[in-house]
Amino acid sequence: MDGTERTRASATVDDLYAFHGRAELVGDELIAMSPTGFQPSRAGLAISASLREYERATHHGYAMPDNAAYLVELPGRRSFSPDASFYVGPPTAGKFMEGAPLFAAEVRSEGDYGPSAEKRIAAKRDEYFAAGTRVVWDVDVLRDGVVRVYEAQRPGEPRVYRRGQRAEAEPALPGWSMAVDDLLE
Repeated sequence: MDGTERTRASATVDDLYAFHGRAELVGDELIAMSPTGFQPSRAGLAISASLREYERATHHGYAMPDNAAYLVELPGRRSFSPDASFYVGPPTAGKFMEGAPLFAAEVRSEGDYGPSAEKRIAAKRDEYFAAGTRVVWDVDVLRDGVVRVYEAQRPGEPRVYRRGQRAEAEPALPGWSMAVDDLLE
């Protein structure tokens, strides 16, 4: 989630396509996102792999890994690039997906702690919901070892899952869940 660096003002979707690395278009700025460390990267991979199994079992939607870009039309945001996500729109070949993911997982990195980080994370979660995402995971593998599940219908009431429990993404992904322990390996 963290490690953002503002690059240039008045950026466009074309600039996002041309950018080498992971970034989001927020306001008129292209926001570069720093690479993540071992444990957050492994957690994102585990979520994507589990979502791929769900995709194959349901034949509905598409599991997307880190660095997938979603174009949205919000007053202060034009794109998202979650750490893992599930998309239900049409395939777009080499183009970015149009619209928000049905489900998005944001895995915390080293700089995603403290009051300003909490505000930034909450604001981004609100933007996901405004764009149409139904469930957002806030995955904390570095400090608390929990998954906080936020639902668009009740954004201020997260369900919290810990070791020994299975985190789910209801109502976005009926029947899908994964063990919190698998995110902490």
